[in-house]
Amino acid sequence: MGTNLLFVPGNNPAMVQNAGILGADTVIFDLEDAVAGNEKDAARTLLKNALESMEYEGCETSVRINAMDTTHWEKDLRTVAVAGIDGLVIPKAERGEDIKAISEILDSITEAEDIFLIPLVESALGVENVYEIAASSKRIRGIFFGAEDYTADIGAVRTKGGEEIFWARGRIVNGAAAAGVEAIDTPFTDVEDIEGLKKDTIFAKALGFDGKASISPRHCGFIREIFYPQDEEIRYAIRVMDTVKEAEKSGKGVASMDGKMIDKPIVLRALKVLRAAGIKEDFRYE
Repeated sequence: MGTNLLFVPGNNPAMVQNAGILGADTVIFDLEDAVAGNEKDAARTLLKNALESMEYEGCETSVRINAMDTTHWEKDLRTVAVAGIDGLVIPKAERGEDIKAISEILDSITEAEDIFLIPLVESALGVENVYEIAASSKRIRGIFFGAEDYTADIGAVRTKGGEEIFWARGRIVNGAAAAGVEAIDTPFTDVEDIEGLKKDTIFAKALGFDGKASISPRHCGFIREIFYPQDEEIRYAIRVMDTVKEAEKSGKGVASMDGKMIDKPIVLRALKVLRAAGIKEDFRYE
């Protein structure tokens, strides 16, 4: 999934065609907010044809379908699930049972075997139920926080500083971590304010988020740069994992490095660093 996810309007042929070169780790083709009600069917068809005919090298492809309280969501799901996508973003996620229902539909579609899910939590109820949502399906790769709808739902004023979403951000990170999935932060919506974007992204990383979404290709590079680990962090993480695997191979009960025991939190942090650096590591902590 990577550290930066970019929304691309599903009804914009030029952007759909060029999505693979916009600099995102994961592209989110949007069939929800970006598409007017009378354009839903046409956008769905456009997107299906593009996904089936184009190669999006260098990024994963996902689709934000319409919410489950609309008449569009299941048609969206069944149409794009057979078109070669990597993942689905589920908007207005509020209950684990809804995610389970979507997962069960995907289980019945042969072509959808490897499709991952990213529930988009953007309401007061969703934030309250974040762990239940995050743990509801093995398909879930991460939890995505949507601050615009969330602040509207709780009656808060949305600000660049983000004081009004501090608690909810922490709740998202905590619920995702408890379920063993990634946490993706809300987009910074001022496309022109690059310094504001950097500040917001640095803060999100400090809170524990694994990545951040964006609504502009201009933001992708800055987000990746901030979330990408420093060389020293990567080297340390590799040493940790090499030491742990060597201890496991030799039958040692405890691994130690530089005179210190390597416990579970250290291993998990090392795995997170390697994941952010794009270094594949299949080790599973038992």
